[in-house]
Amino acid sequence: MIEEKKCRYRCCFTGHRPEKLGCGEATAKAKLCHAIDEAIQDGYVTFISGMARGVDIWGAELVLERRATNPALHLICALPYAGFEQRWSPQWQMRYQEILQQADLIKTICPSYSMVAFQQRNEWMVDHSRRLIAIYSGSPGGTRNTLEYAKQKKLEIAIYDPKNGTIGASGKEAETPYKSLLFSLKSAKNTVTNP
Repeated sequence: MIEEKKCRYRCCFTGHRPEKLGCGEATAKAKLCHAIDEAIQDGYVTFISGMARGVDIWGAELVLERRATNPALHLICALPYAGFEQRWSPQWQMRYQEILQQADLIKTICPSYSMVAFQQRNEWMVDHSRRLIAIYSGSPGGTRNTLEYAKQKKLEIAIYDPKNGTIGASGKEAETPYKSLLFSLKSAKNTVTNP
């Protein structure tokens, strides 16, 4: 019951890696800013990042920026397995490490690499959230799988399509009881006690 109550105030991210995104970092972060601010206005105080390059890292950085002026905010970093960042460029590794140092909780999902580690991490994030913020171009892969899983779990889902700059909400096509979110985006390691 306690975990269920916590999930009501948790939001997670999903999105493509930078090379698959179809827009630049500044554009993606502007959309993430709006979606994060909307989530905070709706009462979400804990954000879960899967810590992959791109949307996950940017979302985590933006949450940490907001936490500087809003200490009620929390960041959980969900890692598919320890050391999954080791083959990244030094710049991405540095950003990754800086986020981990400031995280309220670091959760490692699998003990080592496996073919299912990333999907298990994505499912863990969805299972511990009530809303999903997605930057999704429609291409197959982990982002699509996470969206489909979140739909099955009846999460609120805000989707930004970087190809045409629109925001939509899942559930418009499917007949499900969860809340649809429509955003107008033309503008612009420790244990957590209660995120």
